[in-house]
Amino acid sequence: MFNEKVLNWYLKNKRDLPWRTTKKPYYIWLSEIMLQQTRVAQGLPYFLKFKEAFPTVGDLANADESYVLKLWQGLGYYSRARNLHYTAKHIVNNLNSSFPDNYNDLLKLKGVGDYTASAIASICYNETSAVVDGNVYRVLARYFGIHTPTNTSKGIKDFKELAQTLIDTNNPGTYNQAIMDFGATQCKPQNPLCDVCPLNDSCIALKNNNIKNLPVKEKKIKVKKRYFNYLVITNSNNETILKQRKGKGIWEGLYEFPLIETSKDINEEDLIKHPSFKSLLNKETSIKLFNHKKIVHKLSHQHLHTQFWIVNISHIKEELISWNNIWEYPVPILIHNFLENYLKDKN
Repeated sequence: MFNEKVLNWYLKNKRDLPWRTTKKPYYIWLSEIMLQQTRVAQGLPYFLKFKEAFPTVGDLANADESYVLKLWQGLGYYSRARNLHYTAKHIVNNLNSSFPDNYNDLLKLKGVGDYTASAIASICYNETSAVVDGNVYRVLARYFGIHTPTNTSKGIKDFKELAQTLIDTNNPGTYNQAIMDFGATQCKPQNPLCDVCPLNDSCIALKNNNIKNLPVKEKKIKVKKRYFNYLVITNSNNETILKQRKGKGIWEGLYEFPLIETSKDINEEDLIKHPSFKSLLNKETSIKLFNHKKIVHKLSHQHLHTQFWIVNISHIKEELISWNNIWEYPVPILIHNFLENYLKDKN
């Protein structure tokens, strides 16, 4: 049977991961939120860092959001961190610090969808609820030869129903972890290990030489180009400006230098003429472009064409912070990388 072969494979090949040594819902929830759209190798250090900083859900709930975002810095998709913090506070304040113990109630938590609810319910409470993530989509699409796009309503529904028929009812949590691991390390996106696969005698995609074409995804939405001009303020007192991003756009709650967004790449002359530049800086002493090589920071549906302008000033009305404290603030990885390069050159 399919699930028996996957389980047997897992018992021999499973990865040694820290969240597999526990059934505490807090740690399982933490790992699953972190691993959404993130590889295990990237997420693992963050899990260990959060586990040390916030040993309990209460510790996470009582933390300052800026500190949570600072620890999350570099992992991307920052709404996950904000939802994590919000949900921790909800569990502590409204649920007596206890996680819901079933799929339906877990699904009510902010930031928890079908996949995460299924993972927690099956691993922690032995509920027969199948997980469907990118790895599971790939395994099922290839093994059963399914061409329904995975990012459509029909695909999501059909794959979930199929996964539910395959789950091992005696060991749902172990099976869910098994099929995810199987997809991550055996039935990989590129160069899957078909020659030594325990399912290779009955895999339809392998039989039809169609591995590379499955699973199917509908065409992605068009990528939007944006043009960011950051004003990196310096003065004789070793001070600068960082502003917290507000609203529901990218990087909510993170800090950045004063930003002028334009419709295209601009030069120094255009920047100085820009109304936002004039309103902020009317006594600049010098300005120069830091990155002469174009920086294009790629997000899932946006490409940020970014220029960092070093502006030395003698006077400004804005609130200033010391460069010595710059690392205390949670910033997007784009800003973090700039700071590493800039401060290395500066020192």
